[in-house]
Amino acid sequence: MTGLLMVVGGLSAWCERRLGSRPVETLFEHAHLSTVVALRLADGREVVVKARPFEARLAGCAEVQRRLHRSGFPCPELLTDPEPLHCPSELTGQVVTAEALVPGGTVLPPRPEAPELFATALARMTAAAPSTADVPPLVPAPPWNRWDHDDPRPWPWPDDMDVDLNARPGPGWLDETARRVRTRMRRAALPEVVGHGDFESQNIRWNGDRLHVVYDWDSAVARPEAAVAGLAAAVFPAGGPEDRPASVAETERFLSAYARARGRRWTREESEVAWAAGLWVRAFNAKKASVADPHASAPARLAAEAPERLRRADA
Repeated sequence: MTGLLMVVGGLSAWCERRLGSRPVETLFEHAHLSTVVALRLADGREVVVKARPFEARLAGCAEVQRRLHRSGFPCPELLTDPEPLHCPSELTGQVVTAEALVPGGTVLPPRPEAPELFATALARMTAAAPSTADVPPLVPAPPWNRWDHDDPRPWPWPDDMDVDLNARPGPGWLDETARRVRTRMRRAALPEVVGHGDFESQNIRWNGDRLHVVYDWDSAVARPEAAVAGLAAAVFPAGGPEDRPASVAETERFLSAYARARGRRWTREESEVAWAAGLWVRAFNAKKASVADPHASAPARLAAEAPERLRRADA
């Protein structure tokens, strides 16, 4: 065994106990919000083990992934329920799951029809997803989806920075944008569906124009369908070859393509909620960027688009 498995050897005992076979090779490893290790087991299976801090919502996320896989939607098969890791290791106490490794596929290269491809894929996912009543609660939403947090101040606590964003005021227009988006979303009265709250290029693989697999089911959310679409429409190129948010024109094309895929036009309320939700994730990302680096480009890029996105959101 090599790599991270040598450090967190408790995973070996966990795999043997829960998967019935011990790891013999580390295929890849990655650590950010979660620790992810791909392993080849002694019986030849290839699996991905994921460890992260406990959140009650992970039970719901796991059930969403399980049901989507059973429906035929291309996501990894979940092999274990979330459970604390008790074996002695650096990950002791974190919640661990295992899923089947899905090889192949690539991030989508720059394509003129990218908004339509991503929108159609997301519409397929929401159509296949279970209802919110059929899975454990998916709350609270991740902070980049959490415009309904309890703090009266604009920003929720980020999950990848140990900082109170509200204690770092400015730019003024950005804090005001967050307030206006939260006010607009409080007026929304739309039913919630199960969706993917981080539908970015980095979490999706393709074979040409065909959807191959969607990852990161810890980001499953219960939000209005318009909000699910709006979040993705604002950021779907992120983490891909261009690694950028979507332009206003691309967001509009995404939302139009999503409406065609689901076979129903957006109502005025739905359209406004979609634009507001997309502006929230863009604003949250820009706020974090401004705190991390006063010279970051994300706030300036959003500043040029915020008035139009606010107008479309009626915020």
